[in-house]
Amino acid sequence: MNQAEEIFALSGIRRTYQVGNEYVHALDGVDLTIHDREFIAVIGTSGSGKSTLMHTLGFMDSPTGGEMIFEGRDVSSISRAERARLRASRIGFVFQAFNLLPRLTVMDNVTLPLVYSRNKVKDKTARALKALQRVGMEHRSTHTPNQLSGGERQRVAIARALINEPRLILADEPTGNLDSKNRGKIMDLFTSLLDEGITLAVVTHDDEVAEYAERRIRMQDGKIIEDTAGGAKQ
Repeated sequence: MNQAEEIFALSGIRRTYQVGNEYVHALDGVDLTIHDREFIAVIGTSGSGKSTLMHTLGFMDSPTGGEMIFEGRDVSSISRAERARLRASRIGFVFQAFNLLPRLTVMDNVTLPLVYSRNKVKDKTARALKALQRVGMEHRSTHTPNQLSGGERQRVAIARALINEPRLILADEPTGNLDSKNRGKIMDLFTSLLDEGITLAVVTHDDEVAEYAERRIRMQDGKIIEDTAGGAKQ
């Protein structure tokens, strides 16, 4: 697949909320193009718009203005059902709090997206085992999340994000609950996914995490104020 192929092309994207009598411009005219197999870090202080941008890219929210093209198709104002379909089939999510269901085993947590997407997979267990092997957690498949360390929980969350073979993985502060040793391991794992054709966008306030990305986007007041390409941390 062409390295330069566009996945997302955002032009003049706005997301405005009304809070009482005030209008909050969470995204204020964002222009952004994301290419295949890029590793992007989105950085900025709280309230800068970085999480709103992630929600928009992940089809969890719709823009109130501008144009959003995904895989060559205008998705600026698609229906909620269509957003859900794309979210389930094309996007993988990783969160700071892991978001694993405590009563389910690791295996059952990883297979959940297959249920939500109604993906017709003949052997869900085999697919989940492959994802767990990818993150080095197949030996913990019968454990529950409370039997795992923080780093292990995040590896399971990454396996869950991989289960539907997504085009793009969005990670919101994925190392926020981890110590420095596990932070490095998780970021190394993310970096290795690029070789499998996956594009990564990591939202973070941690400059050390951002150093792993080959492209760093800084946001402020709903705008992109800096878009820097540079050498990724090895």
